[in-house]
Amino acid sequence: MAAARPSYKGFIRFSLVSIPVKGYTAARSDSSSGKVTLNQLHKDCNARVKYQKVCPVHGELKAEDIVSGYEFADDQYVVIDPDELSKLRSKNDRTVSVEAFVPAGKIDPRYYSGRLMYLVPDGPVGHKPYSMLHRVLADEKRVAFATGVFTNKEQVMILRPEGNLIAIQFLSFDAEVKNPAEFEPEVPTVEVPPKELDLARTLVEQMTEPNFDFTQYKDKYAEELAKLVQAKVEGREVVAAPTEEEPQVINLMEALQKSLDVAKSKAKPPKQVAASTAAKKGTAAAAVAESTAAAPARRRKSS
Repeated sequence: MAAARPSYKGFIRFSLVSIPVKGYTAARSDSSSGKVTLNQLHKDCNARVKYQKVCPVHGELKAEDIVSGYEFADDQYVVIDPDELSKLRSKNDRTVSVEAFVPAGKIDPRYYSGRLMYLVPDGPVGHKPYSMLHRVLADEKRVAFATGVFTNKEQVMILRPEGNLIAIQFLSFDAEVKNPAEFEPEVPTVEVPPKELDLARTLVEQMTEPNFDFTQYKDKYAEELAKLVQAKVEGREVVAAPTEEEPQVINLMEALQKSLDVAKSKAKPPKQVAASTAAKKGTAAAAVAESTAAAPARRRKSS
């Protein structure tokens, strides 16, 4: 298997400290994850559909014929040159600049964009400062809020320890994320009876997994899609999976009680605790004592 190629090479900089790093995208590609991808085909001949950039006046265009523009009125645009865009970006697009250190969990998860990158030191000169930053973040339970240029765009991000690595968790700007307050008027204030709350708490407690393992959850759709493709390639009949019943809205108290009964039935039985060494010794001692007491009686009987 070929070694992964870094998608980023640059520096982490905070105050006067610079750390040379390489970055690797955390997300697997569909091909490396074994995920099946489907292509669009012409239904009449099964030819692969191509996507072409076409001008309604001049037809198909080459990449060098395309520029960027902003529509400020109907069918009226201002053209923005790439050199003009480059002037808007930071001078050093290879630097992740730490702006502040903040407590872990301080930044609301709603700003997480879902994009993740792993950083490693780039060369021996980066080993010591990289380890120092990782250790401080882990020990102090901090993350580093930082800015930088990735994919030709100014980005905001946090640096956080991930195992022995430092990971970049990319963020969305505040203006890019809807505020939950916009939707709160749709949630009415409702009083829930104490009995139902107590039953709900018991259900949550019953369903709590202290050693929850996220890795056991697989993409079932992807697995079934792979089976479907394999079956069609082999010419086998495709059998539809049974349709699940739609959930019914029933009495809340009844639903909670039934859910609790189901959760209890699925609960793992308590482990059988083996007898302690002391208990075993006590049992052995009792057996010896009984044997000793019986011995004289046997001797008296024989005489």
